[in-house]
Amino acid sequence: MPEQYTNRNIRRRPNKKKSRLLFVLSILLIIAGISITTYVVTNKKSTTSNNKTTSNSSTVKLAAIESGLLPWHLSSPLSRMALFPNGNNLTIVGGLTSTGTSASGIFNLNTSNGNLSSTGSLPTGVHDAASSIINGKPVIFGGGQIASVNSAQILSPNSGLLKSSKMPQLRSDATAVTVNNTTYIIGGYNGKSADPQVLTTTNGTVFHDYGNLPVPVRYAAAVSLNNIIYIFGGLAASGQNIGNPLKTVQIINTNTHTISKASWQLPMPLEGASAVVLNKVIYLVGGQSNVKQNIPLGVGTTQVDGISVNNTDTSNNIYALNTTNHQFLLAGHLQVPVSNAGIATIGTTAWLVGGESNTQVVNVVQMLRPNIQFGIAGTSGAGSPYYGDKLLIADRGNNRLLVMNSAMKIIWKYPSKSLPASNKNFYFPDDAFFADHGHVIISNQENNNTIVKIGYPSGKLLWSYGHPRVAGSAPGYLRAPDDAYQLKNGQVVVADDQNCRILFINPNKTIAHTIGEPGICRHNPGISIGSPNGDTPLYNGDILVSEIIGSWVSEYTPTGHMVWAVHLPISYPSDPQQLNAGPGKNTNLYLIADYSNPGAILTFNRQGKILSRYQPTSGPGRLNSPSLVELLPSGVYMLNDDHRDRMVAIDPTTGALVWQYGVSDQPGSSYGMLNKVDGFDILAPNGTTPTHGATG
Repeated sequence: MPEQYTNRNIRRRPNKKKSRLLFVLSILLIIAGISITTYVVTNKKSTTSNNKTTSNSSTVKLAAIESGLLPWHLSSPLSRMALFPNGNNLTIVGGLTSTGTSASGIFNLNTSNGNLSSTGSLPTGVHDAASSIINGKPVIFGGGQIASVNSAQILSPNSGLLKSSKMPQLRSDATAVTVNNTTYIIGGYNGKSADPQVLTTTNGTVFHDYGNLPVPVRYAAAVSLNNIIYIFGGLAASGQNIGNPLKTVQIINTNTHTISKASWQLPMPLEGASAVVLNKVIYLVGGQSNVKQNIPLGVGTTQVDGISVNNTDTSNNIYALNTTNHQFLLAGHLQVPVSNAGIATIGTTAWLVGGESNTQVVNVVQMLRPNIQFGIAGTSGAGSPYYGDKLLIADRGNNRLLVMNSAMKIIWKYPSKSLPASNKNFYFPDDAFFADHGHVIISNQENNNTIVKIGYPSGKLLWSYGHPRVAGSAPGYLRAPDDAYQLKNGQVVVADDQNCRILFINPNKTIAHTIGEPGICRHNPGISIGSPNGDTPLYNGDILVSEIIGSWVSEYTPTGHMVWAVHLPISYPSDPQQLNAGPGKNTNLYLIADYSNPGAILTFNRQGKILSRYQPTSGPGRLNSPSLVELLPSGVYMLNDDHRDRMVAIDPTTGALVWQYGVSDQPGSSYGMLNKVDGFDILAPNGTTPTHGATG
């Protein structure tokens, strides 16, 4: 909207400090295929697929959205730009800066690494323009400078202005949708009032009157599906709701050449939202409302440069529209709530660029992708990377264990007043894993020098090994135990870190096997190992060991025979995992965390070749001492980011942060907060542990 027509009750001009592009994402190996589809059930009973139970409210199940924040960002904040797909890249045209001025630049954004390059400029800066692609060329219609303009500017796909013409009247704050080679320019503002006229064009130079909207609006979201254009919300420019966002839905049926107001509405008033079609499903994203959103800090959102996301009227909701019954189904959440962002689709991924969050123009880039493994729209936990499962968190700094469902609700806590008298010596839970088909939790307490087994959900102390707060190497003693797993034969394997040995402990607390000698801390296969901090059980009965001293990763048999070893070029290897593993499989692909700052996620093979590396050096994606990373069945990495006090999930194909619990760099114990989180596990509804199926 042009600055001279700004009403502070309608549009606030945000300010935000500039940031620099700091991270170039390495080429990431696609570890696991992601099924992206619309899920159709042929009956109304509950249906289970891949251990995920779906609801029974409708026969058509729409995929939830995997939504993520990229580790790179624009070089400066920008909103209200025109955004076009350009191969695998995006073309950004114009926009509104954080100082309230119109941008004139045309830029190419590389979606694989965030590189931004200038390709030209407009004669005059513009924002709030409608945009579409006509005959293969990007076109922007009108927009705002100091006032609304009536230009129609045809651009070269890879450079600047090709041709400029005039629309019949001034217009900004409109949106454009192309159906069957005809572009419809919808809504907007002519400099004095809202413009109800819908214009059409097939070439960007000649315009025709198509009719009027029943409800004139500005800043509406619009998209087409099956030759029908849906117009969502917008800002009322007249009547009793003037200056407020609307719940109105309007429809242009290009088959019958009619324009109407729908009898159904949005779930909340919205203006400045984004709409996109992915896999033949309409998704409505973000937007500005006059209804406050109570978004707890650290619960599925990410703070960016101090922007607070709780108690905001900028929405982070993503809705899927069931066009059969006109239901808006919650399909996930944005990591950063935004309105007035640019949106464009490349393949099955939508890119959301910049926008405004809680009154500030932002430089963030977010991605949206339908992913059935992230759940079913409209069901509890939709948009979660562990949809339908339970997440166990070892919240070390708070001396507690948490179990959370996929809707991010804490359903169990230990110690707790609601459980039987807890172990008074429960202290410093470094890791925690499910055992006995989810009926037991085993946790090593590193600085407490103990291992405990706790009944789940009873909370009863079932078994322990070691002496609380007393370190030693004699039978029954430990010194900084790490990664205690229960094996299928009932034994417990643990990396007795500072004793430089791996122990296999029988249920009666006798030692079955030992790898390494106490006090000899160096990589010398068959004799000693260098301060082990990981001992992941493999399907073939061996264990995968990480050694801090020397940065070694090795596979050992329980009797101490080394199968292979590799020295990795990282600072602090932690908790390696075998990928694509299973009974009878012996893949040459591994995943590991680098417990450093900035931390890293790496994949490698047993020849020592690094296949991928995720290691942003700044921003929300930067890691600080991650100690465990695992590949979830949904195809994303889950990890505990120890010294940033959070759990996060990262998409390996884009590097996007797709889920978070905990407030970055703010330790705490209230809901949504963690303190030096140090371990986690996933429990499926059938009692299996999908990320370590070789254990008991």
